[in-house]
Amino acid sequence: MEWSKSFPWEECVNNGQSLQSNHPTVARDYQSLTQDNNSSVLADRNESTKGSLKQVSTQYPSQIENLIKQIRIKHYSIRTEEAYLGWLLRFIIFHDMQNPDVLTETHISRYLEHLVIDRKVAVSTQTQALNALVFYYKYVLQKDLSENIIFQRSKKPRRLPVVMSPDEVAHLFNNIQEPTYRLMVNLLYGCGLRLMECVRLRVLDVDFDYQKILIREAKGKKDRVVPIPKTVTTELRDQIKKSKEFHVKDLASGYGSVYLPHALARKYPKAEKEFKWQYVFPSATVSVDPRSGVVRRHHLHESVLQRHIKSASEKAGINKKISCHTLRHSFATHLLENGYDIRTVQELLGHADVSTTMIYTHVLNKPGVTVTSPLDVLPA
Repeated sequence: MEWSKSFPWEECVNNGQSLQSNHPTVARDYQSLTQDNNSSVLADRNESTKGSLKQVSTQYPSQIENLIKQIRIKHYSIRTEEAYLGWLLRFIIFHDMQNPDVLTETHISRYLEHLVIDRKVAVSTQTQALNALVFYYKYVLQKDLSENIIFQRSKKPRRLPVVMSPDEVAHLFNNIQEPTYRLMVNLLYGCGLRLMECVRLRVLDVDFDYQKILIREAKGKKDRVVPIPKTVTTELRDQIKKSKEFHVKDLASGYGSVYLPHALARKYPKAEKEFKWQYVFPSATVSVDPRSGVVRRHHLHESVLQRHIKSASEKAGINKKISCHTLRHSFATHLLENGYDIRTVQELLGHADVSTTMIYTHVLNKPGVTVTSPLDVLPA
């Protein structure tokens, strides 16, 4: 039929993606302390490296288990867990499969210099590796390392964030026609949300009376509050009504539960079927929970929104590397341009240290931009 040729079939299929067992929303509940061979840490494109990582995890299971246990005791994110585990495995491989419990600060220095000299990693990568190894020695081995471990540090400069101008943001919005994705993009920019903060929003987190959104357990396990932009209030109400329609239909079909972390599910055993705990942006289809086998409706898969933003930026002719996080960068920069103080922006972004927020002042300082080029003052 003619209508089928223009119907967005691929979009509907993508919108109905279920969450895999290693998805950051649910991974912590699905992963035991003993990592299996399907762990994303072991999913390396290089087959020889992949085999080495498996060998380490087999040879030193207690070390890996103790590291994961300490990370979870401290409630670090699943991404941090994956990163720290990966660095410990690579550290052991570099030192010819020696037991990490007997390796010293000298071995750490040697490995960190290898990352800079041979691997040519960025300063942030080297710092993450150092943090992972310090964590292992401090909390697993109960050894305090010197605060001044001597090693050659990476000299690569920290990159400035890509920021869109207000006109570019408007052009991007104009090239997103689907209401749900347009609303999500508005929230990314209008509230400074991270991608996963947006897709994981639950109904009870939206407070229309006080015109605010509560972001629960964001990066660093911190809650924060952001204002709801007045221009999207109506659309956000409509989206919640749409979510309720899904929920009512699911309940009538014998489903209607939503994923809750273990601790929360134990504390409120009936909460998983209450509407207030449902996702604001639910998936178009229900799916089988990979652990319990329960049929549930998870949140919309973040990859769909990522593709929409990339496609919209291309249609808008924006010749910058645009991603979901670019909207957060633009939110912070535009607030500073409009005269808001750095501490307010820090709080809205949820940064633990104001120095992280200070990177956005590069637009205000405009080094060299206000200088008149000598080319422009040459006589005609």
